[in-house]
Amino acid sequence: MINQELQLELQAYLDGELSASEAADIQSQLAGNGEARSLLAELQNTVNALAGHEQDIKLPESREFFWSKIQREIENRPPAPVIKRPFSLAGWFQRRLVPISGFAVAILVLLLVIQLSPGSNLVGEIELSSNDMGVMTFRHQKEKMTFVWLYDKSDSGFTGPASLASVDPNE
Repeated sequence: MINQELQLELQAYLDGELSASEAADIQSQLAGNGEARSLLAELQNTVNALAGHEQDIKLPESREFFWSKIQREIENRPPAPVIKRPFSLAGWFQRRLVPISGFAVAILVLLLVIQLSPGSNLVGEIELSSNDMGVMTFRHQKEKMTFVWLYDKSDSGFTGPASLASVDPNE
């Protein structure tokens, strides 16, 4: 397997871009590596196939002169005219107050939704999936605390302190 560095060196060797010592080094590697010789032959065939089909396009001027002409054209172009519009109160309202009023309406709607939402307290609801369990709740408004009693329906009475759970929304 030929590594990528050797592939690039072979391409540079084929293009005549290597120094004499580097070219000699590549030739010595080619003598002992059949895969490298095959790749070099394939690259040479590709170069030969493409050479007959390329068009030589000659510019009437050098590349630097061509780009300097474009740069001079850009620099000599007059600046775009500044159009001064007369002051318009309607235009001022559109640019300034319409975005501000839209933001204010969005804030008001958000506040109304928060205020009018049912159950705005932070205590979540619990749904029992068992028919054998019963629940009793008590909300103490002054202390802002909700007590929840869970009990076994099959039992005749209250099962004791182990079935008592309290939820404090302030915690």
